[in-house]
Amino acid sequence: MPITLLWAVDVYGRVYSLSTAGQRWERADDMLLELKRVTAGKGRCWGIGCDHHVYLNMMPSETPIRYREETYENQRWNPVDGFTDTLLPTDRWPWSDVTGMNPQPLHSFQLPSRSWEWEGDWYVDQTCGGEPSQTGGWEYAVDFPANFSPDKKWNSCVRRRRWIRYRRYIAQGTWAKIPLDNPRKPPLPLCDISCGGWEMSDQSGRYPYLWGVSQQGQVWFREGIHPRVPEGSSWEEVEVPKEVAQLSCGPGDLLWALLWDGNLLVRTGLSLDSPTGTSWVEVESPGKEVEALHVAVGVSVVWVVTKDYKVWFRRGVNSHNPCGSGWISIGGEMMMVDVGLNDQVIYSFEYIPQEEVEELSPAPILPTPEAVGQDVPWMNVDLEGAEAARSAQAAGASLGDGGVAATYALGTLETSHGVGEEDGPVWTWISGGGCDVDASSQISWLSPADSFTHNLKSVWVRKGALRWWRDCKPQRWVDVGVALEQSTKSDGRKDSIFFVYYTQYDEKKYLHVFINEVTALVPVLRDCHYAFAVYTAQRTKQRWPLVLAAQTEKDMNDWLCLLSDCCCECRGITGPPSRQALWSTTSKGDIMVHEPSFSLEAPANTLACDLMFWRQVPGHLRCVESNSLGLVWGIGWDGTAWVYSGRYGQQPTPGKPQTDVRSVHVYENQRWNPMTGYTDKGLPTDRPMWSDESGLKECTKGNTHPPSPQWSWVSEWSVDYNVPGGTDKEGWQYAADFPVYVTHFLRTQRKKTALLERGVQFISFLSLLLQDISWPQNHERLCQAQKMDEVVTLTHVTHFCGLQFPVFCSIKMIVCSTYRKCKITLRELQCCCPSAGECWYHIPSPPRQTLRQLSVGRTSVFAVDENSNLWYRQGLTPSYPQGSAWELISNNVTKVSVGPLDQVWIIADGVPGFPTETAGAVCHRLGVGPMQPKGQSWDYGIGGGWEHISVRGNSAEAPRPPHPPPVGSPRSPFPMRPPTQVNGNAVGV
Repeated sequence: MPITLLWAVDVYGRVYSLSTAGQRWERADDMLLELKRVTAGKGRCWGIGCDHHVYLNMMPSETPIRYREETYENQRWNPVDGFTDTLLPTDRWPWSDVTGMNPQPLHSFQLPSRSWEWEGDWYVDQTCGGEPSQTGGWEYAVDFPANFSPDKKWNSCVRRRRWIRYRRYIAQGTWAKIPLDNPRKPPLPLCDISCGGWEMSDQSGRYPYLWGVSQQGQVWFREGIHPRVPEGSSWEEVEVPKEVAQLSCGPGDLLWALLWDGNLLVRTGLSLDSPTGTSWVEVESPGKEVEALHVAVGVSVVWVVTKDYKVWFRRGVNSHNPCGSGWISIGGEMMMVDVGLNDQVIYSFEYIPQEEVEELSPAPILPTPEAVGQDVPWMNVDLEGAEAARSAQAAGASLGDGGVAATYALGTLETSHGVGEEDGPVWTWISGGGCDVDASSQISWLSPADSFTHNLKSVWVRKGALRWWRDCKPQRWVDVGVALEQSTKSDGRKDSIFFVYYTQYDEKKYLHVFINEVTALVPVLRDCHYAFAVYTAQRTKQRWPLVLAAQTEKDMNDWLCLLSDCCCECRGITGPPSRQALWSTTSKGDIMVHEPSFSLEAPANTLACDLMFWRQVPGHLRCVESNSLGLVWGIGWDGTAWVYSGRYGQQPTPGKPQTDVRSVHVYENQRWNPMTGYTDKGLPTDRPMWSDESGLKECTKGNTHPPSPQWSWVSEWSVDYNVPGGTDKEGWQYAADFPVYVTHFLRTQRKKTALLERGVQFISFLSLLLQDISWPQNHERLCQAQKMDEVVTLTHVTHFCGLQFPVFCSIKMIVCSTYRKCKITLRELQCCCPSAGECWYHIPSPPRQTLRQLSVGRTSVFAVDENSNLWYRQGLTPSYPQGSAWELISNNVTKVSVGPLDQVWIIADGVPGFPTETAGAVCHRLGVGPMQPKGQSWDYGIGGGWEHISVRGNSAEAPRPPHPPPVGSPRSPFPMRPPTQVNGNAVGV
């Protein structure tokens, strides 16, 4: 690690430096030097003297700083004297710059300051265009200006040659005064300066920029700073809307200024092409009633100290969003803060006499883990405390796992040259802009600072690079930078914001999502990318989630896990899903869970579906069913039954690794013509010759991919002969015209999902392949079903043989099942349920419809047919469980789930008004009640690829308010009896 310096100024104006390789403060060699403020950058430090001059200290380097001065000697040919310096009035000067516009005789060159010296005298450059020349350095041309060449021709009427002289900077390691601008008017006396800008975000700059503030509140910019000209050339005034008191420039393109009224200004548009920026944006002080006192800027952080000495951190600051998004109060009282090269924080607090404190640490440092290396994703800009850090280090916690680093302070240091104060120097200004300190630095003068960290709050930032599917035209994948910022408040509550930074038409922009507004994080399939979608309530209504993609599956899972943890922390969700949870699966097989509240099914003020928060449970299933006792079963795409272990955050239970097999189908279409018979040449209005089942989308064997990158092919394409309606010997089906099923090709792939990441595991124990499952309401009994066409009911179910479940007594309930038209599978059901009730009742299907799925609630039955219609069974009573008739409720429904409270939830095939959204949306039936069992309307929630939902475990009813006491005399439907006489007294009986 290179040696860097920490600079400080005491109350007497004396300048000190502390090296990362040293053990003591070193005072500047110039004993007469007195500075008011300093600002450090990479390899240099600037200061404002008490004489109002600007000083510069360049760190010594093995490479000398040399600057080349050059001028051109110009001549013209005439028939009498040949080439002479007697030129035409319209020609350039005899001695000029390369353009010929400015005169530059040799005697006009002067050293800019005493910090320079000449290395030698003027000499002629003997090269032309970088190649040696035999013409004495002369270049010839027809006339001025023209293209010069070393070849002299018959029409060469003018010539020129370059003279060179070098000067060397000799003030390295000392404080050198910057000369005043001449002949330009110098700025008024400066009261503050700030150095930065050497690491622009769009390119890697190698020289810094210097900003200054005059005593009249004007802002000045130092022009001409270059590696060969460290002093710069002149000052340029930058207009400001209000008077500025202090400013701070970061190593990148961040510049903040403090106004005299306590508010702040942010300079936007800073870049290498526009180093002074384009405009100012005003930001209010973090304290509503307290003005800001000091501001410090780093690479992507901004710190502010208010006049009550409270410290504030600006969240969301980035080159794409230089203004940030909000203030966070940090504990402690400080006089000023400064930010180092890696956003580590250096702060100064009010001086306390020695008799009041045992040991004084004038300038503590907060290092950040990001400085360890560019690959470390975590950046801690403020830390919880040294004890937490030591515990994390003792436990072996890594930075990537969110471990905190310690807070360090400057230990007891010796001072050279005699400080003159028994208690050591009292700092009035510190600058760590050129100091490189991180958590792994082996620096002797760093020691844990326990006394200043107990009040600090923490702010964590994780940065990374992803790809974003831009939701504006042109829609395409865009490389973006992302940052997750999490802050911990004094009461322990955590608040997080997710930022997405991108560039559009050379303009830096950003998106931000508050984590407490995120409703779902769902893996999606987009162009075979490892992508996931971020939903909020607003984006759910617009049907346009924030879609991001990672380079690898591990990166995607890491971001999903991190964002999901932050979402759960913001909502106080911990542990496994509750017994009342709503379970759902997506078309990709991802398992999603929602923790319901009483307001979800409340008659009034029902929670909107787009506000529901869904979290992912590790695993992969086609459908999942639960009951209110916390029993959860699922079925994979291959029919394997799985049971949820519920071991959230614990070691997984040993069992069969979860695998799955799924078939993918494409359809080959042909049309007959009299000349060639059946060919793949269709009419212009026909479906594609290779398509999906609907015929609307072209799907060839070449462009058909597995459902997601987690799947892999396990077989080649083959003709499927087992299709509804049968096929001929070659697998063809025939019809008069499209739409029609024709040759059906398929191949199978297998997906393996590791369920060990969070200790949650689904266990498979049955060799029986299942098509569907259903839990009776509130009881540990499982009913299995197949895909069938008509409905029957079974009463008096009394027993269930399952996974270590006890035998229960007889319970009367309604159980609905479906069966094939050809034969009832009562024997198979009795194998799993020996006491399977008394008898079966045949229930006809709706007219001209074939049912494919149904769900039974407490007093209602809903079914879905093969045309995606939702039906309600009328006339259900305990004495007549068959019901009387079917009533059509809605279309566009693929799955239905009725809960123990008769609540109705469906998976809709689409959302009205959004035809381009992927099929599958979660919907809730509103207005369901005893007097309106069919409900009134639909509330559309999250969508875009949801396959199944189960609400059969949600039996939590909202508490009912107590009935008010009766007012007045009690009312009775019976007439009052006349009083009777008892021992002469009238009493009421």
